[in-house]
Amino acid sequence: MNELYSALTDLFNQSSLTALQANLGPALVPALAALGACLIATPLAIRLSPALGLVARPSRERDIHRGAVPKMGGFAMFVAFALAVLIFLPHSWSLLGVLVLCGASALLYALDDRFDIPALAKLALQIVVAVVAVKLFGFEIRFLHLPFLEIPNLGLLILPVSVFWVIGMQNTVNLLDGVDGLAAGVVAIVAVVLMVSVFGRPAGLPAAAQHQVLILAACLAAVCAGFLVFNFNPARIFMGDSGAHFLGMALALLSILSVAKIAVAAALLLPLLALAVPIGDTAWAIFRRRRQGLSIAHADSNHVHHQLLDFGLSQRETCLLFYGATGILGAAGLALLGAHQRLLAAAVVVTLVIVSSLLGERLRLLNRRVPVPGGRVIRLFLEGRSARS
Repeated sequence: MNELYSALTDLFNQSSLTALQANLGPALVPALAALGACLIATPLAIRLSPALGLVARPSRERDIHRGAVPKMGGFAMFVAFALAVLIFLPHSWSLLGVLVLCGASALLYALDDRFDIPALAKLALQIVVAVVAVKLFGFEIRFLHLPFLEIPNLGLLILPVSVFWVIGMQNTVNLLDGVDGLAAGVVAIVAVVLMVSVFGRPAGLPAAAQHQVLILAACLAAVCAGFLVFNFNPARIFMGDSGAHFLGMALALLSILSVAKIAVAAALLLPLLALAVPIGDTAWAIFRRRRQGLSIAHADSNHVHHQLLDFGLSQRETCLLFYGATGILGAAGLALLGAHQRLLAAAVVVTLVIVSSLLGERLRLLNRRVPVPGGRVIRLFLEGRSARS
């Protein structure tokens, strides 16, 4: 406990706060611009959604909302993100690639939100966009330099590994989007983790590249935060497949932008760790459906967040638990890379506060008593003592 207190004290001392300001300062204004743009664009999307037929109506067993909800949030987030990065980042081929690929994901999967495209057709679209990302815009994972795996040159595996990474990030975020505010909040935390990972200019990362990754991650986190104002339970708008694929594509490209220039594990390891819970849930869903003889695209209500709801947690409580887990795993990744260990202590404390608060509230709302070992003896002793007094 003393070590934990010491770590938190060091984290928030004057020198640490000064370093934090120096590193994050350039991202503050772009993030505020992205946040403001999203706060303006989202209400407009709420009004425009019915006219375009982009409305979610509860029609499936796994749907947990009760009424019609607009689902044009992906457009609002992408427009806010694009405006902010176009204003605050120098135009380059890589930036054009980020905007074109994220915009294509948002647009193509808006068609799915509107017309419910078959699963195989959606997978084909994902593959086409991912191949374009690799072949046209050069978003390639050329090597792996992880604590448990080191391949200096992927060679012929560059294309399949890069395509798999892009598709995997998109599907992970898409499957995570099952509870109000869950996907947007988790992606915001992962984006912040990526921001912190570029502190101190990691080896091989030029200042211009560091600035680009920092601003892109800050704007992504900011649009997620702005969208949460309207998407946190009870949601007034959904992001739809359009928003989930936009966020997944943005995370995939951000990490590839870093790994193409940094000979460290941060770019790939941090998203993997921070998204460990939804990634594991996605893998288990694929295994579960194949074992049952179902298509891997078959929708069900057996994901972790659905199980937590069945357990009795509210949508807000489920989100807070996921946020805490994402924060701890992201901070653990930063600590594993040999820097920012103090953030892990802060993430642990915040999550413990969240979990203890949720458990306390659950116990308070229970209609039955919680059995305590020796509880009857204690009660009789206290009753006898009260009678004597």
